[in-house]
Amino acid sequence: MLLGMVCAFASALCFGTASVFQAVAARDTPAGTGSGVDARLLLRVLTQWRYLLGLLLDGLGFLLELVALRTLPIYTVGAALAATLAVTAVAAGPLLGSRLRRAEWLAVAVVCGGLALLALASGAEGHRAGGPALRIGVLVLAVALPAAGALAGRLPGRARAAALGLGAGLGFGVVEVAVRLIDGFRPADLLTNPAVYALLIGGGAAFLLLTSALQRGSVTTATAGMVLGETLGPAAAGVAWLGDRTRDGLAPLAVAGFALAVAGALALARFGEAPARQGSGDGGGQGAADGAAGDAAALSGGPGRRP
Repeated sequence: MLLGMVCAFASALCFGTASVFQAVAARDTPAGTGSGVDARLLLRVLTQWRYLLGLLLDGLGFLLELVALRTLPIYTVGAALAATLAVTAVAAGPLLGSRLRRAEWLAVAVVCGGLALLALASGAEGHRAGGPALRIGVLVLAVALPAAGALAGRLPGRARAAALGLGAGLGFGVVEVAVRLIDGFRPADLLTNPAVYALLIGGGAAFLLLTSALQRGSVTTATAGMVLGETLGPAAAGVAWLGDRTRDGLAPLAVAGFALAVAGALALARFGEAPARQGSGDGGGQGAADGAAGDAAALSGGPGRRP
């Protein structure tokens, strides 16, 4: 269990630092035309060195996340990954010269306190395998996300950013649940398990939706939607279908810790945005984005793990 907690925190560190580079790369990439979701956007951001560096950190963070998900309840890992926002906020300071306000430091402290409570109250990973209905269900959700994202991209203003962020969070949540539903690693087991396809499709859709949300909408609004999507649903699935539990008598402590960690993450998203950069013009879609943040501001509220 100690290994799982170390991996969860290390994963958040990797994802949070990656966000510092990825949010800037997404904002500096010319926007396409049409709806808020552009599949070619991922190809364009791959020309940015900051994005590539972020991807390397993402890869390491994902491997650490896999270890954590195989040893800890999903609700604990989800809260730790929401804490990516705290890592991003702190990392933006030395890397980009941004300064956190008092309210943001308070939010970081709340996140850390919530995670400490969760660490004390978390039980072992549940050992239920999850039935065929759950495996098919996560695959259906993963397949539906690109179409839902295309519709969300047509919404105006903040509604678009929130919907794209929520869709990205659901995609990352699909990954969290799907990892627990993979119970065999032989080629035959992987090819016949719907959870494997859900993991691949859900992860890809989440990257696309969040990159679009970061480039074309309010960073803070998109981040808040992502945090809710990737924490609440997977945590409920872990408790209801996969047997995740707390230590005896410590369920209220776990609930309080989870709530504090998520609330602190949402507060960081709320306080992280600032006015757009001067002289940025229309490059990177910033002139059209509602509430577009400057580099450091976008990063202090920007999502972790993801572009």
